[in-house]
Amino acid sequence: MSDQKLTGPSIKQIPAGDDRERLVCPDCGFIDYRNPRIVVGAVCTWEDQFLLCRRAIEPSYGKWTFPAGFMELDETVAQGAAREAKEEAGVDVDIQDIIGIYEVPQVGHIMIMHRAPMQSPFFEAGSESLEVALFDWADIPWDDLAFPSVEWTLRRFMEVKDQQTVPAIYKTSEYVHIT
Repeated sequence: MSDQKLTGPSIKQIPAGDDRERLVCPDCGFIDYRNPRIVVGAVCTWEDQFLLCRRAIEPSYGKWTFPAGFMELDETVAQGAAREAKEEAGVDVDIQDIIGIYEVPQVGHIMIMHRAPMQSPFFEAGSESLEVALFDWADIPWDDLAFPSVEWTLRRFMEVKDQQTVPAIYKTSEYVHIT
């Protein structure tokens, strides 16, 4: 994998063997492939409560979410979800099954979300969180969630919470509300 980035002159063209316009350097022929990014996350629970983080970063500054973020190179999706839980909420979790895979083409994201019981009730806000708190289901701040995918994933969690293993769902989204 190349770390090269298109920084010089570029033109839009369809490269040989391709089927869509890309930015191409007319001098060296470098093609700037812009591909979706993978977001991994964990619905962290302690007993019957849900751990949510209030975002200290944009987008959706000040809104609530569960720990999630971009996957890094050289890690599995489960490792990435566990890392995000540690970074954003200071929690150690047991990553279980994938409960949902969502694609949001408008922002170029593919989201892979897991069930993740916490190993202890200890948590603390990381640098990307203003605060972290445990919520009963009825007390989740539904009107103050950061992204539609947070609601989709929490509702999916409740659908499958008593199942030993769960088949992941796959959803292409236009950011519609799921009930």
